[in-house]
Amino acid sequence: MNESNVTTNSFKAWFLAARPKTLTGAAVPVMIGIAAAIAQYGDTVRVGAAVLCMLFALVMQIDANFINDYFDFMKGTDDEKRLGPKRACAQGWITAAAMRLGLLYTTLLACAIGLPLIYYGGWEMILIGVACVVFCFLYTISFSYIGLGDVLVLVFFGLLPVCMTYWLVSPPTPLMSIPWQVITLSAACGLVIDTLLVVNNYRDIDNDRRAGKRTLIVRIGEHGGLTLYAILGFISTILALIGMTFLNWQDEQYAKLIILLYLPFHIVTFTEMRRIRKGAELNKVLGMTARNMLIYGILVTIGLLV
Repeated sequence: MNESNVTTNSFKAWFLAARPKTLTGAAVPVMIGIAAAIAQYGDTVRVGAAVLCMLFALVMQIDANFINDYFDFMKGTDDEKRLGPKRACAQGWITAAAMRLGLLYTTLLACAIGLPLIYYGGWEMILIGVACVVFCFLYTISFSYIGLGDVLVLVFFGLLPVCMTYWLVSPPTPLMSIPWQVITLSAACGLVIDTLLVVNNYRDIDNDRRAGKRTLIVRIGEHGGLTLYAILGFISTILALIGMTFLNWQDEQYAKLIILLYLPFHIVTFTEMRRIRKGAELNKVLGMTARNMLIYGILVTIGLLV
């Protein structure tokens, strides 16, 4: 959508603030969790739970985007030196007062969507939902400024959504019965999604230093950031291959090798990142990485379902 001539607080402004391109990161973990459950239980999976998990993840991602937009604007992090995609509050597309209401409504909507999951997972789902909302705020307000953003990505875009989705859509089983293969797949998912945060923070390293934002990339430096980006892609591929292979050992194992098709995309993107190194042109790498995440999720899903 064209970002020129955006009317303040219009539908177009809210659409841009929602950052629809980021929804891939919310959808992929749920996709993998559902696919793992189908691989084990076939058509006995609970479709209602699957739909609710996907809707909850998508709305929470939009909520996180609103929170990030608002609080970074209020802290002055999104100034004129920002290299990344334009932010709604900083550009004046949405007023601060309207954004406060927007993030309140999306938080309430996410809670309303997640509440019926109590039927599938018990009252413990309330604790999971509260944790998602609380850490959604803490990520922008605190954790991203002290270098813990990558840890939250691993947990809330990997371990938690994949494992919880798998458990909720599977026929009723004890929570502690989640197999190690699914936990491995969830860790792999969190690591591959973290590549998006790595390239985002790599691009913003100079601005984050000025703002006192001590991200992991600020701490390990540019060379360390490049190395981390490359390593994450390979580790997530290996872990996914292990998880898929042993989840259903009796299946045709050659189908699991489909995940290796992710590596050429990752290598090309890393090469481009290393070539560009600095500046707003790294937004191109951000887009390529988002595409790679979706490819990764599709490949894992196919490998589990074939």
